[in-house]
Amino acid sequence: MNHLPRVAFSVLLLSSLLTGCATHSDGSAPLNQRTWPLCSLLGGLAGGGLGAIESGSWAAGGAALGLIGGGLICYAQDGDEDADGVFDRRDRCPDTPANTPVDNRGCPMPQYPVSQAPEPVAEPATEVITLSDQGHVLFAFDSSQLTVEARTQLQALLPKLAAADVLSVKVIGHTDSQGSDGYNQKLSERRASSVAAFLLEQGLAADKVSSQGQGESQPVADNDSEQGRAQNRRVELLIQR
Repeated sequence: MNHLPRVAFSVLLLSSLLTGCATHSDGSAPLNQRTWPLCSLLGGLAGGGLGAIESGSWAAGGAALGLIGGGLICYAQDGDEDADGVFDRRDRCPDTPANTPVDNRGCPMPQYPVSQAPEPVAEPATEVITLSDQGHVLFAFDSSQLTVEARTQLQALLPKLAAADVLSVKVIGHTDSQGSDGYNQKLSERRASSVAAFLLEQGLAADKVSSQGQGESQPVADNDSEQGRAQNRRVELLIQR
């Protein structure tokens, strides 16, 4: 009966060793491949305790066997201490920070910057300045020759047209409906060209100034009255910034 306490103690030690060495895949076990020295110590204690059950001379041999066996058992375990999903035996990058994507070797995956959609390019702002025959006659009758009033108006606009933020100035000529469509188209083109030429003479850059004629196709008023026709005989300056 005096052997029972020693047997119970030895069995308890051996059970503790086997339980500790049962490494879980999430690396939560206290004893695994990296902690084999501790396993050897526990194995030696258990082996010595079991040997002592028989006799004192068996204790040393049992301890030696326990040291070797415990170390081998834990060394054979394969845990995942950094919880990256790759077992320690294959993990070439141990102690990877939590939540870090890794490859099949347990090493961090290369991180690439998140591509961003290019910001939309803002459309150039366009300002329209209209000069019409209403109040000031722009051209001589049935002619593309600028009147004094027209030149005065254009000269007053030169600081705005020559500003550094101006990308282009487009001159568009319009006529009323008197006369044929083809004739009015040609007349509007000549009048637009006349205004553009005057702006170039005043120093505007040639690569920023262009002209176009629209004839009678875009009226802004009723052509049945003289007042309406005067509004339709106009020149528009499209300023793009």
